[in-house]
Amino acid sequence: MMMKNKYVYLVGFVFLTLSMLAQDAEKKKVLGRLSKLESTYSQIATKIWGFAEVGYKEKQSAQLLQETLRQAGFSIESGVAGIPTSFVATYGQGKPVIGIMAEYDALPGMSQDSIPTKRSIGASAGHACGHHLFGTASVASAIAIRDWMKETGQKGTIKLFGCPAEEGGSGKVYMVRDGVFAGADVMLHWHPNDVNSVSNTSSLANKTGKFRFYGLSSHAAASPDRGRSALDAVEAMDHMANMLREHVPQTTRIHYVITNGGKAPNIVPDFAEVYYYVRSPQREIVEDVWGRLQKAAEGAALGTGTRYEMELIGGVYEMLPNDVLASLMQSNLQQVGGYVLNPMELAFAKQIQQTEGMRLVDLASTQSVSPGRPDPSSGGSTDVGDVSWVVPTIGLGAATWVPGTSAHSWQAVAAGGTSIGRKGMMVAAKTLTSTAMDLFKNPKLIEDATAEWKKRTGESFKYKALLGQRKPALNYRDN
Repeated sequence: MMMKNKYVYLVGFVFLTLSMLAQDAEKKKVLGRLSKLESTYSQIATKIWGFAEVGYKEKQSAQLLQETLRQAGFSIESGVAGIPTSFVATYGQGKPVIGIMAEYDALPGMSQDSIPTKRSIGASAGHACGHHLFGTASVASAIAIRDWMKETGQKGTIKLFGCPAEEGGSGKVYMVRDGVFAGADVMLHWHPNDVNSVSNTSSLANKTGKFRFYGLSSHAAASPDRGRSALDAVEAMDHMANMLREHVPQTTRIHYVITNGGKAPNIVPDFAEVYYYVRSPQREIVEDVWGRLQKAAEGAALGTGTRYEMELIGGVYEMLPNDVLASLMQSNLQQVGGYVLNPMELAFAKQIQQTEGMRLVDLASTQSVSPGRPDPSSGGSTDVGDVSWVVPTIGLGAATWVPGTSAHSWQAVAAGGTSIGRKGMMVAAKTLTSTAMDLFKNPKLIEDATAEWKKRTGESFKYKALLGQRKPALNYRDN
């Protein structure tokens, strides 16, 4: 009897080993094809880097990605959730449904050449968060999965979600609110970074909006008593907001920019505008602080004899981690690995590391994969957070920037326009592809991830967008 059990165990072990080897060979073949297409996808990413279109204005970027998917055999639904530059690309039918998110918006005022010294190229925006790489890698992955499904007869559906205006526009929130992600079993995403790492941390929930004050213009020298300064109201609000910082939880962030403060010093401004963000690891705290900020606006208007209006621009949830999906993606990222900087890239990296704002980090770190961040949350916000509360979600960061680079910097724009960015982009594309293949072939992974997601959200959870029922803020980047 003991000999029989040993025989059964041995046969099972051999079968499992052969099965794993077959899967590895299959992945190697798929990822090998992706590698051969690196030049093609680099050209697409470079075009979008040059378009540098801000949130909800990404017309050329969205069209290029849609056309690339259409030529690969995807059906395209454009303008979802009332957003002209959003889209969903679909291939296949039935379960499981694996979704991949793509972003492609740039940041205003971040024009920069692809050189290791600060120099604008005269554009109004730049890809300081690498979304030109984000969108392209996601599309590359979706097409690679589509080709594999067609070749092998794999059942199920792959969907690419084109998501505009992540940078403060909350594009995905409108898509979640309108049920665009309904039916997906798992959502995958990634983001440019200066390290290769699975992102299984939370993030900061946020709420954003513009406060507009209306006063009465007058000659600032001849008749100042007849004027009511809207700029005074903005400054009074900002002063109260700065005092508020002492009386909020330490992890709360409040930041603002004055987007309109008047046109000439000798005219009492009859209009002024300030754009605010409030962030916290917990959306309940965001809601509370935002309410107090509105009280500051009311007080500022009352004290200056002006009136105010508030336009809610965006609001996103904190990210919901998923250990099952993180473990799977970590395994695939480790198999894909990082990349080596060639001599030209190394020279670029060394020069840019000497610029102001950079951290001195080992440049060899592009070759390695981080085991994950020990901190419970990141310092930023993303509308992927809302997606994670309605579908089990996981993502990674890939080293598209010189190690030590901060997001939203000119150094990020510069590296993102070089082969350094494009090499990191392919790390992301391959990791997304491998992870999706595993999910298609092993439904138990989806079941376990879903069970964990349900436990984390709780039985009583019901999604409610922080931005309420407002329509997409399509002109939020307009001054």
